[in-house]
Amino acid sequence: MAKKRRLPALIKDMGSCIFKKPFTQQYPFVKPQAPEGYRGKHIFDPQKCISCGLCARDCPAKAIELVEVSGKRMPNFFLDRCIFCYLCAEACPRKAIKLQNRKQEMTYLQQMPPMKIKAPEVTADHCPSPAAEPEAASPTPPPGTNKTS
Repeated sequence: MAKKRRLPALIKDMGSCIFKKPFTQQYPFVKPQAPEGYRGKHIFDPQKCISCGLCARDCPAKAIELVEVSGKRMPNFFLDRCIFCYLCAEACPRKAIKLQNRKQEMTYLQQMPPMKIKAPEVTADHCPSPAAEPEAASPTPPPGTNKTS
């Protein structure tokens, strides 16, 4: 037998939910606030860099490679490998690597032009035609059998 619903409890729960603030953010209308300690992309200052290589040595994901730029070794960051632990920024003795906060990142993204993705066109040149199929050859006898007529 099904449980009997208690109408007063149901109305009480609905009333309490209606008058509460929503848990979700209204994203397009209210911009999200980055939490304290947000880790964005790296900001690298080449004038402060002394080419010590501590950043590449301390990176646990091996996302930093030192490359030769005008006679000086500079770090090259691979953001697809980076785990954003920022041990590189902590290891840098001259503070040449800094963290980018959410506000700087959003400003950068707003300045980017919108991406236009064009689907590749498929023409008849790419499709095989039925006339191009090889004709069925006459069956050949299996090797080792000499069929003479």
